[in-house]
Amino acid sequence: MHLRSPRRAHLVVVFVLLCSLFRIVTAQEPKPTFEVASVRPAPVDGDQRVGRWSRPGVGRFSASHVPLARLIQLAYGIDDSQIANKPSWMDTNLYDVDAKPKEGVSMTREELKPCLQALLQERFHLIVHMETRSGRGYALVVAQGGPHLKSASAGHFAGERHPVSTGQMHVYNCSMQQLAQYLTPAAGFPIVDQTGLTGSYDIDFNYNSRPEAESDLPSLDVALKQATGLLLKPRNVPVEMLVVDSVEKVPTVN
Repeated sequence: MHLRSPRRAHLVVVFVLLCSLFRIVTAQEPKPTFEVASVRPAPVDGDQRVGRWSRPGVGRFSASHVPLARLIQLAYGIDDSQIANKPSWMDTNLYDVDAKPKEGVSMTREELKPCLQALLQERFHLIVHMETRSGRGYALVVAQGGPHLKSASAGHFAGERHPVSTGQMHVYNCSMQQLAQYLTPAAGFPIVDQTGLTGSYDIDFNYNSRPEAESDLPSLDVALKQATGLLLKPRNVPVEMLVVDSVEKVPTVN
């Protein structure tokens, strides 16, 4: 039987205490939040067909006539198909948001997420959790012959996308994971990146967003392959789902 020396036992106790203290400090570290924020139901006499929000990197976040479901998508970096247990009003009730970050925060896409998450939790009392589910979708893979992708050009933030409209895919400094996310609404099912490509790229192509209508443009899968050398393969894929546990329709007072 081996006994620990008093010095060694003392060091073990100190180590355990330091680990516990680190966990406490980490757990108590405040989440990034907006310095000032206004959240209001959109005016009923406004144009209810218009929904717009500011591009990341402009120094503040604003959204006009936007449903809560869309704000959640922006906050968590997911597609609408990844929101489960969603009340129907989350797609129809519209809101205006105007929020200013703390000094020195530029509001990139990644900086926006935790601030917007905290705002939705505070004003809508939004409670959610993540689940991994398997279901019908697509795998984004490299086609035979290999990819032909343009390396990301300078001057664009990660995942910059514009214009955002149906039938167009113009993205800059984009990872394959981001491309899969952007393609998901057009495909109608979740898309998971399985290309194995780790770089960032500029991707630019147009496609026929209405397969039932005549068009000179190719379908999404054909246009994607022609422009990038990538394919969409139908598969059951694991999808991260954001499950809404609780949410309130009327935001709390600003």
